[in-house]
Amino acid sequence: MKVQDLLVLVNMKRLEGKSAIITGAARGIGRGFAERYIAEGARVAIADINFAAAQKTAKELGDAAYAVMLDVCDQSSIDDAVAQVVKTSGKIDILINNAALFDAAETVDITRSSYEKLYAVNVSGTLFTMQAVAKQMITQGHGGKIINMASQAGRRGESLVLVYCSTKAAVISMTQSAGLNLIKHGINVNAIAPGVVDGEHWEHVDSMFAKLEGKAIGQKKAEVASNVPAGRFAVPTDLTGMAVFLASSEADYIVSQTYNVDGGQWMS
Repeated sequence: MKVQDLLVLVNMKRLEGKSAIITGAARGIGRGFAERYIAEGARVAIADINFAAAQKTAKELGDAAYAVMLDVCDQSSIDDAVAQVVKTSGKIDILINNAALFDAAETVDITRSSYEKLYAVNVSGTLFTMQAVAKQMITQGHGGKIINMASQAGRRGESLVLVYCSTKAAVISMTQSAGLNLIKHGINVNAIAPGVVDGEHWEHVDSMFAKLEGKAIGQKKAEVASNVPAGRFAVPTDLTGMAVFLASSEADYIVSQTYNVDGGQWMS
C-alpha cells in the first residue's frame, strides 16, 4: 500500500456523508453519540421530546446537527420526525433508539401507570421508531444501520427494578427478531447494553434507591461503582466507539447482536 493511501485511511471519517437520527439526544448518552457521530462525518438529527433542549444541543454541536421534535409514544410524531429528517438530509442511514425511562419500586408497589409509561417509551417507542425508520430505509433501497439501546438490566432481573429490567430484555429480543427480518433489505439491527453510566439521570436513580433502601444520598451510587470490575461508572464517551462501529461498514456482517459495554459487569 502506498503512503498516500495510508494517509487517506488515517484521515478518513468512518461515517462521512451519513445521515443519522438519535432519539433522546438532547443530553446524556444520546448527546455523546451525536458529538462522536458528527466528529466522524455524519449529519445528526437531535430528536427529543424536549424540543427546546434539542435546539440548544443542536446549536452547541454546530452546523452538522439539527433539532427534531420527537415523542416516541406518538405515532404521528414518529412519522413527522422521519419525514423531517428526510426533508433536511435527504435520507436516513442510521438510527440510534436511545430514548428511555427508568423507575424502581417494590414488586408489590408497582403501579399500572409506571408500567404503562415505561413500556410506552422503552418498548413501544423503540419498536415503532425502528419500524418507521426501517420503512424509510427500505424505500431508499441502500440498507442502513439501526442500533437499539438495551442495558445490562436486560440481561438479568434486579430487585426493585422489575419493570425497567423487563423492558430492556424486550429490547434485546426485539433486536434479535428485527435483525433477522430486516437483513434481507441490507438493514443491520444490533444493540448496545451499557452498564452504569454517569450523568444527571443518576441523581434521580440514586434518590429513588435512597428512599427504597433507606440509604444516604450518594450511598447507592458509591456502592454500585465499587462493584464494577473496571472500578468506575462509564461516561458517554465509553459507549461511542461501539456506536460508531455498529453504524459503520465494518459491521455489515453483524446481525441481531447485543454488545455489552459495561466495564465487566456482565459476560455473555
